[in-house]
Amino acid sequence: MLKNFNGRPSLATVLKASTVAGIAAAVLATGVPLEITRSYAEAVKVQAPAVPSFANVVDAVSPAVVSVRVENRVNPVADNNDGFAFDFNGRGFDDLPDDHPLKRFFRQFGQDPNDQQGHQRRFGQNGPGNPNGPKGRLRPVAQGSGFFISEDGYIVTNNHVVSDGQAFVAVMNDGTELDAKLIGKDPRTDLAVLKVDGKGKKFTYVNWADDNNVRVGDWVVAVGNPFGLGGTVTAGIVSARGRDIGSGPYDDYLQVDAAVNRGNSGGPTFNLSGEVVGINTAIFSPSGGSVGIAFAIPASTAKDVVADLMKDGQVSRGWLGVQIQPVTKDIAESIGLSEPSGALVVAPQAGSPGDKAGMKAGDVVTALNGETIKDARDLSRRIGAMQPGSKAELSVWRAGKAQSLTVELGTLPADQKDASADDSNQPQQPEAPASEKALADLGLTVGPSDDGKGLAITGIDPDSDAADKGIKEGEKITSVNNQEVSTPADVVKVLNQAKKDGRTRALFQIQSSEGSRFVALPINGQG
Repeated sequence: MLKNFNGRPSLATVLKASTVAGIAAAVLATGVPLEITRSYAEAVKVQAPAVPSFANVVDAVSPAVVSVRVENRVNPVADNNDGFAFDFNGRGFDDLPDDHPLKRFFRQFGQDPNDQQGHQRRFGQNGPGNPNGPKGRLRPVAQGSGFFISEDGYIVTNNHVVSDGQAFVAVMNDGTELDAKLIGKDPRTDLAVLKVDGKGKKFTYVNWADDNNVRVGDWVVAVGNPFGLGGTVTAGIVSARGRDIGSGPYDDYLQVDAAVNRGNSGGPTFNLSGEVVGINTAIFSPSGGSVGIAFAIPASTAKDVVADLMKDGQVSRGWLGVQIQPVTKDIAESIGLSEPSGALVVAPQAGSPGDKAGMKAGDVVTALNGETIKDARDLSRRIGAMQPGSKAELSVWRAGKAQSLTVELGTLPADQKDASADDSNQPQQPEAPASEKALADLGLTVGPSDDGKGLAITGIDPDSDAADKGIKEGEKITSVNNQEVSTPADVVKVLNQAKKDGRTRALFQIQSSEGSRFVALPINGQG
């Protein structure tokens, strides 16, 4: 629908031109004849682009970008300081003086929560907009951004923008306010879809970009609603790709340096062809304002999720049903893998597709359908992208040998914390110690467990590798090198065999009240 605005240089082209300029400077420094330096200067003049203007792009895409106002029957909440780029009103507007600049600002931009007539217009005299009604009146609790992706009124935004809302209003760039209905949301990718009724009106909308054409150094333009100032435009470049910020198993963010602030969440980042390359979702900021590090959900991820939300109101994901963790260099060495890659299975969930297919704790998934698995998150994303009921061919490293397993994926249960992975590297809370028995060379004191399975950890040397790896008192050793242990002698036997096999580390399976994980510990000097 939008025209392409070609001819605008990416920063990659600028860098190439500046390299030529650098060569010209170097030539001058060496005293090369002027005739030669002129040719370099001419080359620089030809290749160096003019400073681009984003005005044509902004003119074309701005009608498709909206401000999203979220309302609920609660008082506005304070900043939750979680680093995401969404905006809360903080103090209630009733607490501000009438001449306060913020109050004037938000009234100017249609954000006054005391507009009872506006609420009654949307919800009726006896609806929640009526302050005398039994349920209290709706108040703005959050605001963000969004954009049309279809001419019939579908709007994309962030889940965290709308998650606490009971009513939604889309404010277009010309000031028109439209009631919006929540069609669906997906917390795992932080995406949501709203729908407005244009009563036959066709809305200006934008298209998704092809991720394969997005390069680090490309110019991007962000349009949104920072701090309630709708229709704000900022520009920058793509700073990095594939960022993992620890927000979930599907992290694969674009990093951009365009100024993104609270209220920009859910808004689009465009390339110079007016296509959406990402959805602004999070910022890194010690101060709460933009410091030039923002993260956007890439178009390839958003496109599929949004299509599912528009169709079914939810996202169906494949489910393997195993808890996994990354393979570190130490773990790879302990199990005989040549490099630290793949996803280490901590435990299959009973009755899950992985359990039925014969997956075991200690397996390392190295490939899915013939494609190499980089790490635990890579496996999680790929499984989640597959349809429930589809077949997955897994290459598994088990007991020093490669094996193949075929798994029929299930449907991710709604109450699962994670799609197909649970990165369990987080410290766990200890339970009460049971008894004491030292394995001094490992920095561990162990004793029999209450249930007779494994060894209870009753003491940790704070200067040991075990302490450095996060092992705590109250946790339990259930296996070493995938062999179950119940006495210290069992542990020593496995360690001695590992040394005979030329291993310098052993793989300990550690169980806590919240789950299980693997830790590789050095075994040099263990008798």
